[in-house]
Amino acid sequence: MISIARATEDSRYPSKHEINSMAKRLVEYYPMLKGTCGEWEHVAKKLMKRLSNVRSPRKGRNPPSKKPRQDGGENVTSDYDGDSSASTIILDHSPARSMGTPVQQQDGTDEESGTVDFFDSQKSQARHYKTLQEIYKTRKPNKAAVTQLLNLEFESRRQFINSDAIKEQDRPVKILDAYPCFREVDHVLDELRRIIQPSNSRYISEMKDRWESFYSKVQFYGVMKKAMRPPKTLDGVEHATAVFKALPLLFPSSTAPPKKLGNCSEAFFHVLKTSEDPEGYLRQRPRSCPVVLVSEGNCMIAVGTKPVTTFDQKDLYEGLLYLMAYYYALHLTYPKCISTLLSVLQTEILKDSIHDRDSTPSYKKVLGEWKSFIE
Repeated sequence: MISIARATEDSRYPSKHEINSMAKRLVEYYPMLKGTCGEWEHVAKKLMKRLSNVRSPRKGRNPPSKKPRQDGGENVTSDYDGDSSASTIILDHSPARSMGTPVQQQDGTDEESGTVDFFDSQKSQARHYKTLQEIYKTRKPNKAAVTQLLNLEFESRRQFINSDAIKEQDRPVKILDAYPCFREVDHVLDELRRIIQPSNSRYISEMKDRWESFYSKVQFYGVMKKAMRPPKTLDGVEHATAVFKALPLLFPSSTAPPKKLGNCSEAFFHVLKTSEDPEGYLRQRPRSCPVVLVSEGNCMIAVGTKPVTTFDQKDLYEGLLYLMAYYYALHLTYPKCISTLLSVLQTEILKDSIHDRDSTPSYKKVLGEWKSFIE
């Protein structure tokens, strides 16, 4: 907004009307803000506060080589009226820059062109979000169309989710309401790929191959560490249950779990008893982090107090991969009692690095022991 204002008039800042219009657009673009921040006035105050911290521009030493275009700036300011009622777009004709890639200026003088392209990109992504909402009003949303829209709207979505606009305890509900597509495992795994290796179309299959290798080796590691018995007579579900219960013991954190939680494995995995109701169990659970629940008929993933999605019991051994995808898609913090285990999965299975200052002594120790074992 500041760049657009300066492109039309030297050293000008956005007016109060423009700030209010942007606040209205933000609230309409992200409806989850209404429950957190109320109406658009609160967002407008935040924008005004941010504007007060911006330095005044310095005039360039050399005069510009050419005059700003006459059509760009006027169109932007006159169109900026807070009306976000954009029509559905045709994806095949969507601009390539709608991914949010910074626009490179040709000669350093046509600043207006870059700012207009950036602003058009944001408006395009807003239209993609609206189209996505319309698709999910149908009975059978087209998966390919949803995936393409999520690709186009990725940057603005991640900027909002990764910001502190919503408290972490409210984030899962708000995001899942805004993006019901994340109630499907396939779309959550695709989001994980976009975040870590967006250019690698084979990332999910490669990640699953790494997990299968890890899953087979960790069983021998568990027997060696006396954390589990040789799983010779167990079926698929019992086998996965034994491995999941042993994992926090093989990759322990320095922080003990809450007393009400019991074992560390309960922080990410629980087998429901016949008398247990999933929602009743979740309401009494002391942690709100993602968890895999196993019932008699199927498996489900829950976040907070509500089940999010279900999957077949034959895929239970991949349940931890689904959990990691939800941690990334919803931008959640690892529980301290299983932070070492999830950090090992992050580096060894997801192939996402951890900053040195974030790697705890327990993480370095157990990772070193694990690598020594597999070598």
